[in-house]
Amino acid sequence: MHVTFLGTSGAVPTSVRNPSAVMVRREGERFLFDAAEGTQRQMMRFGTGFAVSHVFLSHLHGDHVLGLPGLVQTWDFNDREEALSIHTPAGTRGRVEDLVSVTGATPSFPVRVHEVSAGDVALSRSDFEVRAFGTDHRTKSVGYALVEDDRKGRFDREKAEAELGIPPGPKYGKLHRGEAVELDDGRVVEPEQVVGPPRPGRRVVYTGDTRPTDSVVTAAEDADLLIHDATFAEDRRERAGQTGHTTARQAAEIGNRAGAKRLALTHVSTRYAGQSDRLEAEAREVFDGEAFLPDDGDELDIPFPDADE
Repeated sequence: MHVTFLGTSGAVPTSVRNPSAVMVRREGERFLFDAAEGTQRQMMRFGTGFAVSHVFLSHLHGDHVLGLPGLVQTWDFNDREEALSIHTPAGTRGRVEDLVSVTGATPSFPVRVHEVSAGDVALSRSDFEVRAFGTDHRTKSVGYALVEDDRKGRFDREKAEAELGIPPGPKYGKLHRGEAVELDDGRVVEPEQVVGPPRPGRRVVYTGDTRPTDSVVTAAEDADLLIHDATFAEDRRERAGQTGHTTARQAAEIGNRAGAKRLALTHVSTRYAGQSDRLEAEAREVFDGEAFLPDDGDELDIPFPDADE
C-alpha cells in the first residue's frame, strides 16, 4: 500500500501546497480521497497515474472538490471507458452530479455517485473495506478508513515436516486454508498445530476537515496511518473549534487515544507558510508514534504490521 500526498494546504493554496487530495494505491487500484482544484496537475507532477477507480469525498467545500470537474473532463478526453464511482456524504448526491456536469457535457463513461453515512461500507472487496465514519465539520461530512482483513497465520513448514512428518505437497495448502488433514498412518493434523494466529491487515484513515471527535478515535484504532486535519497551532484552538477544525496538538491527542502508529498532519492554514516545523513540534510533544507534516508530493509506503517479524 502506497500513499501520495497531493495536497496538504488548507482552504487556500500556496506556492508550494495545493489544497486537499490524497492518493492511495493498493494492489494495483488507485483511490483518491478528496480532489481540490489543481489535483490533476498534482497527479501529473508526482506521477501517480490517472487510473482512479473510486473517489471518496469527505465534504463538499470547494477546497476539497473543485478539482473533480477537470478530472472528469480529462478522463473523457482520454477516452476512458471504465466506470468511476464517487462516494459523498448523504444528502449531497445532487450537488456532486451538478459539479460533474457543470460544463454542460455528459461524460462518455459511467459516473456513479453513491451517498454514504457514518457506519456505511462505501467499498467492499474480498480482502478489505473502505468504511465511512462520522466527522464534525460545519457541513455534511464523513471520513474514510481503508481497513484490510486479517491475513492467514504463518505456516510452520519446519514443524510440519520435521516434527509431524507431513510430506511437502497439497496437504500444506489445505492446512493453511484451515482444513484438517489425515496422514497415511491415520493421524489427523489440525490446522492450529502448524498455522500461527491470524495476522492483522493494514488500516489507513483519512478524516478530511473535522473538530476532534470520538468517532475518529474509534475508526483509527491501531491505524498504521492516521491522516488528520491539523489546520491550526495550539494558540488558535478556539478558532479551530469555531471553524470546524483541529489543532496539531489535538490531532496528536486523538492519534494517541486511537493507538495510531503514524500521524500525518494536513490541511495546514496558510498562516503557517514556512512554519511547518512549529505544527510538527506541537504534535510530537504529545504523540507517542511518528508525527509529521508532509509536503505535497511526499510518498509513504504502508508495511504490514508484522513486516519486521
